[in-house]
Amino acid sequence: MSKKNKPDNRGFVFSTDPNFSFESPDEILETLAPAQQKLRIRLETKHRAGKAVTLITGFIGTNEDLEILGKQLKNFCGTGGSAKDAEIIIQGDQRTKLLPWLLKNGYTQSK
Repeated sequence: MSKKNKPDNRGFVFSTDPNFSFESPDEILETLAPAQQKLRIRLETKHRAGKAVTLITGFIGTNEDLEILGKQLKNFCGTGGSAKDAEIIIQGDQRTKLLPWLLKNGYTQSK
């Protein structure tokens, strides 16, 4: 399939309206300071073949800063993971390690 006819990430394939244009989502251009971030840490096993992962949600900022924070957390825990869509996934149950690290580095806990 050529690039011209590829669907976008929202499922649009074709429009007969000559004035149609995709509305680009408003991206956050600035990352909030760690003290203003309200992160949630939780353990999740759904859709992961029974394997536990620690999920950190609530990050507000650029994807580059999310990747940097994710890399720091993965290095601290000594495990793998990923950072995308404003979520950081760390393999295993790392809640007891991550909470003190985040608090020590100025992040606040969301309740």
